[in-house]
Amino acid sequence: MFKTRLLSGIVLVIILIATVGCGGNVLFGVLGIISLIGMTELYKVVNVEKKPIAFVGYLAAVVYYALLYVNRMDLLPLLIMVFMILLMAVYVFTFPTFVADQVVIVFFGVFYVAMMMSFVYQTRMLPDGGVVVWLIFLSSWGCDTCAYCVGMLIGKHKMAPKLSPKKSVEGGIGGIVGAALLGAIFAVAMNHFAAAGANVLHYAIICGAGGAISQIGDLAASAIKRNHEIKDYGKLIPGHGGILDRFDSVLFTAPVIYFLSAFLSGSLF
Repeated sequence: MFKTRLLSGIVLVIILIATVGCGGNVLFGVLGIISLIGMTELYKVVNVEKKPIAFVGYLAAVVYYALLYVNRMDLLPLLIMVFMILLMAVYVFTFPTFVADQVVIVFFGVFYVAMMMSFVYQTRMLPDGGVVVWLIFLSSWGCDTCAYCVGMLIGKHKMAPKLSPKKSVEGGIGGIVGAALLGAIFAVAMNHFAAAGANVLHYAIICGAGGAISQIGDLAASAIKRNHEIKDYGKLIPGHGGILDRFDSVLFTAPVIYFLSAFLSGSLF
């Protein structure tokens, strides 16, 4: 099991480096596919992944990515309105095929998976995106590793005892501090080896904040699984589960990194 997890993790990192490094259309396309797979995993939780109501969600995600690609995000409110109307139309005209909980999950899935995931691409497209985009993964996965290590060493107080008994407050704090340190180290390394001109303090703040939010993303995904009594969202990544099992924290970290990076660099306003 450990060997399988390690090997698939290595393959995942290689694919990540290649796609994020390339950026542009390659990253955009891969994220679009990943988003649809993640939505399918979420919809499968409520048994609608192959039903008409789910395809309304898939369509909304595709249109959202199309608007993002052509830089027409001013049409997002229109998309949300049309999406809601179509979703409710399927709900009422096929009644009682679907229940309200399923409708809510389909609507939620577009925002939770597709839109949140798209911020990896949006971060990559920032003026300094070639460097700062890596903070998304450094803060989320780095925080998880640091939190685990600190929790194992000194963890005593449970963070969410009923949801995730193994996570501790000490581990959570250690994860945030560890993520901040990783951000600072990354900035120093980029400045030394790539003359990136990264602000060490800014990168530490960004990674620390990203690490804090990533823990909410991790716990949120766990809560959904607990509510529906499933272990993993899928089996796409051997030893890791599905897309949502591996990218649950990234979904929350990506928007935070994007807005903090844009704000601190002065390109948000």
